[in-house]
Amino acid sequence: MSPQAGKNTDLTAALAERAEPVQADDSIAEAGRKLMLGEFIRMLRKEDGARAGDDIEDVHDMRVAIRRMRSVFRLLGGYYRPKAIQPYRRSLRVVMQALGEVRDLDVMIHDLTAFLPQLDESRVSAMQGVIDSLDQRRVVARANLVRVLDAKTYRRFCHDFAAFLTTPAAGVRSLNGDGPVPYQVRHVVPPMIYERLADVRAYDVVLPTDDAPTLHQLRIAFKGLRYTIALFDNLLGPEISGFIAELKAIQDHLGRLNDIAVAHEQLGALMADLEGDQSAALWLYLEHLDAERPTLLAQFPAVWKRFNSKTVQRKLALAVLNL
Repeated sequence: MSPQAGKNTDLTAALAERAEPVQADDSIAEAGRKLMLGEFIRMLRKEDGARAGDDIEDVHDMRVAIRRMRSVFRLLGGYYRPKAIQPYRRSLRVVMQALGEVRDLDVMIHDLTAFLPQLDESRVSAMQGVIDSLDQRRVVARANLVRVLDAKTYRRFCHDFAAFLTTPAAGVRSLNGDGPVPYQVRHVVPPMIYERLADVRAYDVVLPTDDAPTLHQLRIAFKGLRYTIALFDNLLGPEISGFIAELKAIQDHLGRLNDIAVAHEQLGALMADLEGDQSAALWLYLEHLDAERPTLLAQFPAVWKRFNSKTVQRKLALAVLNL
């Protein structure tokens, strides 16, 4: 175990005592601070598990927490002074990249292992060889992750970011305007949610399509909408749970299409280093994925139509009215 493992235990406990829920009358800058504090605590709690690698969900969960903090910075960055937050954004990106290298390999190894029972006996050994090769790459990627987490720059970031997240008004921009300026959560969040919804619904003019880059960008737009809602869902009406369920359904559909495209890109590059049976076994896996794609594409127009229906959109409208 790394000598730095467990170093953040006391910090995590101290921060947990400072965590508070977002309130509708919070300033949006202080709400952002509260939101990031909660995610920072989640990140720190998953750090030792991400180092050890015993459960692949630890890397995933740590990555999600960072993604949500970065989402807050993207959404609310204009409410803080750029120089005050830029170092934190940069540090989060570095850790995110190191986690991403491990996570990509976790997913590939998991998916190829799940595919093993569908291979005939002559191909199982070849596929296991591919999995073993990927596992060696994962060992290297995890060692790089541990180096990032052991670095003094990361420890300094944790200390400084914790101070930023627990110091009211730190790094906040002054509000300027001739009259009253919308600055509370209840002022700012409703239009913010509908801006993200508009980003999604703008794709109506290019759908349906089987163009993978377009569907990937739509998936990113949906992710932006989901993260925005998830950050403030405790303040929204009870109808939001139904809307989130609908949102998750279409995200999962797009996510599976994206998984197939990513698998082709990543495993196609891997196949260049393989020969014979191992390459053939990977081709079988890619053909298995390709068989899903036409069905997913054929089903998507109905999924899209349902999401845009008045029934589903009313759930969001009623939930937002709670603010």
